[in-house]
Amino acid sequence: MIVVGLTGSIGMGKSTAASVLRQLGVPVHDADASVHRLMNHGGAAVGFVAAAFPGTGLNGAIDRKELGRRVFADPAKLKRLESILHPMVREQERIFLRTCRALRRPVAVLDIPLLYETGGEKRCDAVIVVTAPKFLQDQRVLKRPGMSRQRLDEILEKQMPDAEKRQHADFVVPTGLGKRASRVVLSRILKTLKQR
Repeated sequence: MIVVGLTGSIGMGKSTAASVLRQLGVPVHDADASVHRLMNHGGAAVGFVAAAFPGTGLNGAIDRKELGRRVFADPAKLKRLESILHPMVREQERIFLRTCRALRRPVAVLDIPLLYETGGEKRCDAVIVVTAPKFLQDQRVLKRPGMSRQRLDEILEKQMPDAEKRQHADFVVPTGLGKRASRVVLSRILKTLKQR
Protein backbone atom coordinates (compact mmCIF):
# COMPACT_ATOMS: atom_id res chain seq x y z
CA MET A 1 0.00 0.00 0.00
CA ILE A 2 1.21 3.48 -0.86
CA VAL A 3 0.88 6.04 1.94
CA VAL A 4 0.48 9.58 0.60
CA GLY A 5 0.77 12.75 2.64
CA LEU A 6 -1.55 15.59 1.67
CA THR A 7 -0.61 19.05 2.87
CA GLY A 8 -0.64 22.73 2.05
CA SER A 9 -0.70 26.07 3.80
CA ILE A 10 -3.93 27.55 5.15
CA GLY A 11 -6.42 28.49 2.43
CA MET A 12 -4.67 26.55 -0.32
CA GLY A 13 -7.52 24.09 -0.93
CA LYS A 14 -6.40 21.04 1.03
CA SER A 15 -9.88 20.20 2.34
CA THR A 16 -11.28 20.36 -1.19
CA ALA A 17 -8.45 18.12 -2.46
CA ALA A 18 -9.16 15.62 0.34
CA SER A 19 -12.84 15.64 -0.61
CA VAL A 20 -11.98 14.99 -4.30
CA LEU A 21 -9.67 12.11 -3.31
CA ARG A 22 -12.51 10.55 -1.28
CA GLN A 23 -14.81 10.92 -4.31
CA LEU A 24 -12.13 9.10 -6.34
CA GLY A 25 -12.38 6.19 -3.88
CA VAL A 26 -9.25 6.86 -1.81
CA PRO A 27 -9.48 6.58 1.99
CA VAL A 28 -8.32 9.77 3.71
CA HIS A 29 -7.35 10.22 7.37
CA ASP A 30 -7.96 13.84 8.42
CA ALA A 31 -5.66 14.84 11.30
CA ASP A 32 -7.66 18.01 12.05
CA ALA A 33 -10.91 16.02 12.26
CA SER A 34 -9.16 13.62 14.67
CA VAL A 35 -8.20 16.53 16.92
CA HIS A 36 -11.80 17.81 16.88
CA ARG A 37 -13.13 14.35 17.81
CA LEU A 38 -10.56 14.00 20.61
CA MET A 39 -11.63 17.31 22.16
CA ASN A 40 -15.39 16.94 21.61
CA HIS A 41 -17.88 15.36 24.03
CA GLY A 42 -16.57 11.97 25.09
CA GLY A 43 -13.24 12.55 23.34
CA ALA A 44 -10.18 10.79 24.75
CA ALA A 45 -8.24 14.06 25.13
CA VAL A 46 -10.88 16.06 27.03
CA GLY A 47 -9.76 15.09 30.55
CA PHE A 48 -6.05 15.51 29.79
CA VAL A 49 -6.46 18.90 28.09
CA ALA A 50 -8.84 20.21 30.77
CA ALA A 51 -6.35 19.18 33.48
CA ALA A 52 -3.41 20.79 31.66
CA PHE A 53 -5.36 23.97 30.87
CA PRO A 54 -7.88 24.57 33.71
CA GLY A 55 -10.97 26.46 32.64
CA THR A 56 -11.00 25.12 29.07
CA GLY A 57 -13.36 22.24 29.85
CA LEU A 58 -16.95 23.05 28.96
CA ASN A 59 -19.85 20.58 29.41
CA GLY A 60 -17.65 17.52 28.86
CA ALA A 61 -15.79 18.96 25.87
CA ILE A 62 -12.96 21.45 25.33
CA ASP A 63 -13.79 25.07 24.56
CA ARG A 64 -11.47 25.33 21.55
CA LYS A 65 -11.79 29.11 21.29
CA GLU A 66 -10.64 29.58 24.88
CA LEU A 67 -7.89 26.98 24.46
CA GLY A 68 -6.70 28.65 21.24
CA ARG A 69 -6.65 32.05 22.93
CA ARG A 70 -4.36 30.64 25.64
CA VAL A 71 -1.94 28.57 23.59
CA PHE A 72 -1.67 30.23 20.18
CA ALA A 73 0.72 33.01 21.20
CA ASP A 74 2.58 30.95 23.82
CA PRO A 75 5.03 28.41 22.31
CA ALA A 76 5.52 26.55 25.63
CA LYS A 77 1.77 26.06 26.11
CA LEU A 78 1.32 25.08 22.47
CA LYS A 79 4.08 22.48 22.85
CA ARG A 80 2.36 21.12 25.96
CA LEU A 81 -0.95 20.81 24.10
CA GLU A 82 0.75 19.09 21.17
CA SER A 83 2.43 16.62 23.55
CA ILE A 84 -1.09 15.55 24.62
CA LEU A 85 -2.78 15.53 21.21
CA HIS A 86 -0.12 14.35 18.75
CA PRO A 87 0.37 10.83 20.23
CA MET A 88 -3.43 10.32 20.21
CA VAL A 89 -3.76 11.48 16.60
CA ARG A 90 -0.84 9.23 15.61
CA GLU A 91 -2.58 6.25 17.22
CA GLN A 92 -5.75 6.96 15.22
CA GLU A 93 -3.59 7.26 12.10
CA ARG A 94 -1.99 3.85 12.81
CA ILE A 95 -5.44 2.23 13.20
CA PHE A 96 -6.57 3.88 9.92
CA LEU A 97 -3.50 2.57 8.03
CA ARG A 98 -3.85 -0.92 9.55
CA THR A 99 -7.49 -1.01 8.41
CA CYS A 100 -6.56 0.17 4.89
CA ARG A 101 -3.88 -2.53 4.64
CA ALA A 102 -6.33 -5.19 5.85
CA LEU A 103 -8.80 -4.03 3.16
CA ARG A 104 -5.98 -4.16 0.58
CA ARG A 105 -6.39 -0.52 -0.43
CA PRO A 106 -3.70 0.39 -3.01
CA VAL A 107 -3.41 4.00 -1.75
CA ALA A 108 -4.24 5.70 1.57
CA VAL A 109 -3.93 9.43 2.24
CA LEU A 110 -2.89 11.20 5.43
CA ASP A 111 -4.31 14.73 5.39
CA ILE A 112 -1.94 16.60 7.74
CA PRO A 113 -1.86 20.43 7.72
CA LEU A 114 1.60 20.68 9.34
CA LEU A 115 3.08 17.61 7.64
CA TYR A 116 6.57 19.03 7.00
CA GLU A 117 6.62 21.10 10.18
CA THR A 118 6.10 17.94 12.30
CA GLY A 119 8.30 15.58 10.25
CA GLY A 120 5.23 13.63 9.07
CA GLU A 121 6.61 13.25 5.55
CA LYS A 122 8.92 10.51 6.91
CA ARG A 123 5.82 8.31 7.37
CA CYS A 124 4.76 8.77 3.73
CA ASP A 125 5.84 7.20 0.44
CA ALA A 126 4.93 10.38 -1.46
CA VAL A 127 3.65 13.88 -0.66
CA ILE A 128 1.04 15.99 -2.47
CA VAL A 129 1.17 19.73 -1.82
CA VAL A 130 -1.81 21.91 -2.76
CA THR A 131 -1.07 25.49 -3.72
CA ALA A 132 -2.77 28.64 -4.97
CA PRO A 133 -1.70 32.22 -5.71
CA LYS A 134 -1.18 34.40 -2.60
CA PHE A 135 -4.08 36.75 -3.45
CA LEU A 136 -6.45 33.78 -3.67
CA GLN A 137 -5.16 32.31 -0.41
CA ASP A 138 -5.78 35.68 1.30
CA GLN A 139 -9.29 35.94 -0.20
CA ARG A 140 -10.24 32.44 0.93
CA VAL A 141 -8.92 32.77 4.48
CA LEU A 142 -10.06 36.32 5.20
CA LYS A 143 -13.66 35.26 4.39
CA ARG A 144 -13.61 32.89 7.37
CA PRO A 145 -15.50 33.98 10.51
CA GLY A 146 -13.26 35.60 13.13
CA MET A 147 -10.27 35.84 10.77
CA SER A 148 -8.19 38.99 10.47
CA ARG A 149 -5.08 39.93 8.52
CA GLN A 150 -3.04 39.82 11.74
CA ARG A 151 -4.34 36.36 12.68
CA LEU A 152 -3.62 35.06 9.17
CA ASP A 153 -0.06 36.43 9.33
CA GLU A 154 0.45 34.76 12.73
CA ILE A 155 -0.75 31.42 11.32
CA LEU A 156 1.47 31.71 8.23
CA GLU A 157 4.45 32.49 10.48
CA LYS A 158 4.07 29.04 12.08
CA GLN A 159 3.86 27.27 8.70
CA MET A 160 6.62 26.39 6.26
CA PRO A 161 6.40 28.83 3.30
CA ASP A 162 4.37 27.59 0.33
CA ALA A 163 7.37 27.80 -2.04
CA GLU A 164 9.41 25.58 0.28
CA LYS A 165 6.60 23.02 0.56
CA ARG A 166 6.36 22.86 -3.23
CA GLN A 167 10.12 22.21 -3.46
CA HIS A 168 9.84 19.24 -1.08
CA ALA A 169 6.70 17.80 -2.71
CA ASP A 170 6.54 14.76 -4.98
CA PHE A 171 3.39 16.21 -6.57
CA VAL A 172 1.98 19.75 -6.65
CA VAL A 173 -1.72 20.46 -7.23
CA PRO A 174 -2.62 24.03 -8.20
CA THR A 175 -6.10 24.78 -6.82
CA GLY A 176 -6.60 28.24 -8.27
CA LEU A 177 -8.15 26.97 -11.52
CA GLY A 178 -11.22 25.40 -9.95
CA LYS A 179 -12.29 22.02 -8.59
CA ARG A 180 -12.53 20.34 -12.00
CA ALA A 181 -8.91 21.17 -12.90
CA SER A 182 -7.71 19.97 -9.47
CA ARG A 183 -9.66 16.73 -9.94
CA VAL A 184 -7.90 16.07 -13.27
CA VAL A 185 -4.48 16.58 -11.67
CA LEU A 186 -5.33 14.41 -8.65
CA SER A 187 -6.65 11.62 -10.93
CA ARG A 188 -3.36 11.68 -12.85
CA ILE A 189 -1.36 11.54 -9.61
CA LEU A 190 -3.33 8.50 -8.41
CA LYS A 191 -2.78 6.76 -11.74
CA THR A 192 0.98 7.44 -11.48
CA LEU A 193 1.11 6.17 -7.88
CA LYS A 194 -0.75 2.95 -8.72
CA GLN A 195 1.68 2.24 -11.57
CA ARG A 196 4.70 2.43 -9.25
